[in-house]
Amino acid sequence: QVQLVESGGGLVQAGGSLRLSCAASGRAFSGSVMGWFRQAPGKEREFVAAINWSGDTTYRSDSVKGRFTISRDNAKNTVYLQMNSLKPEDTAVYYCAVGWILNSNPMLYGYWGQGTQVTVSS
Repeated sequence: QVQLVESGGGLVQAGGSLRLSCAASGRAFSGSVMGWFRQAPGKEREFVAAINWSGDTTYRSDSVKGRFTISRDNAKNTVYLQMNSLKPEDTAVYYCAVGWILNSNPMLYGYWGQGTQVTVSS
């Protein structure tokens, strides 16, 4: 069992930055892949980024490449999403999730947090 708690969301102007954190508890975090997804109103959940257990391999969607960076600190059971050059279209609820294969399919992630709202104003 894993519990995930996201934090760091908020309101920011376009061009600004935010850093999201996801604190995990539970045995399933060990050895896991961690992913970030987002969901805007009226839209499907969208893959943002994922990172393997050792942190040496990451995978990001084309829409965030060059702007967002995913990282993790296994000693703190925490994964981060550094978001720079934010755009209004980045506005969404951001979720972290635990999986075991580095991929973009939300169906392959077994545990999810409650989400944190990110709003980017123009």
